[in-house]
Amino acid sequence: MSGVIETTVERLDVQGFRGLIFGGILIALLSGCFQEPTSGPVEVKWDRDTCIRCNMALSDRHFSAQVRGGAKHKIVKFDDFGCAVFWLEKQAWASDPATEFWVMDYSGNDVKWLDARKSHYVPGKTSPMGYGFAAVALPVPGSMTYEEARKQILAKGK
Repeated sequence: MSGVIETTVERLDVQGFRGLIFGGILIALLSGCFQEPTSGPVEVKWDRDTCIRCNMALSDRHFSAQVRGGAKHKIVKFDDFGCAVFWLEKQAWASDPATEFWVMDYSGNDVKWLDARKSHYVPGKTSPMGYGFAAVALPVPGSMTYEEARKQILAKGK
């Protein structure tokens, strides 16, 4: 009888070990699916994600922005390009070449992120926080460079 019990216990140990290994592999694979990418913009949960500076919900797809940087290369989201400019101004790592700054393309209906520093800005738009700049990929009549738009936003204050 003890031989049967020992064989059964050995079988359970092997099955338990296999289950533990399988479970560990499954957890490792699934956790990889939920990790944030280490570069580029991330998906926005519209009307749920909030601006780190003003706490408003990101709801207008035409004016949102994202910044990724700092020691942990963490991403933060903004409802308005102007909020991102003011927030980034206070970060010690803002000028670090590894810092990424993304703005939503105003010109289309699709979710398309542009490199903020390479984009052009059309003034006079009604943006969520009233900074009034919309980003476009290519220059259009009346648009300005990133640096020109940034300077105007900082001069305006808020």
